[in-house]
Amino acid sequence: MNSDVQIAGDPLAIPHLLPPVPAHPATVAGFAGLARSIAADRAAWAPLVRYDATTRWYHRLRTGPGYEVWLLSWVPGQGSGRHDHGVSSGVLTVLEGELTEHVEGGPRTLTAGAQRVFAPGYVHEVVNDALTPAVSLHVYFPGLTDMPMHPSQATDTGTATVPPGIMAP
Repeated sequence: MNSDVQIAGDPLAIPHLLPPVPAHPATVAGFAGLARSIAADRAAWAPLVRYDATTRWYHRLRTGPGYEVWLLSWVPGQGSGRHDHGVSSGVLTVLEGELTEHVEGGPRTLTAGAQRVFAPGYVHEVVNDALTPAVSLHVYFPGLTDMPMHPSQATDTGTATVPPGIMAP
């Protein structure tokens, strides 16, 4: 008896029958565009958001060839701790609310729609200093495998940064 492959031939030998290769951004601008397109599809991500008063909540939203996308929520007062992202570059997009990014040059307020792009070795701390919850989207390429923590330092206002919490994307 003949097998299906013997009768029909090898389907992998017929490229037009294969599913299309998933799109993979090739530039920083491409990853920023990917983040904007995911952010624009509120119906896809909004039902997934959870708020947790004890830890920052996070959910891996998507993976692709060489990258991953994380959805995070931040209740007032929650922060990431001062860290970098190892060998990963990234795009941080604020979806709702307001976050403060503390960097060497001083704090930056990021409101809904704001994006920050960073390369490996970029050290920052992200905190929800506002009175309302916030949601952010993080794209890492390659996928996040390391998040080294750095000692806290004083901000430009002379106050200490928020102590590290649960360390995740």
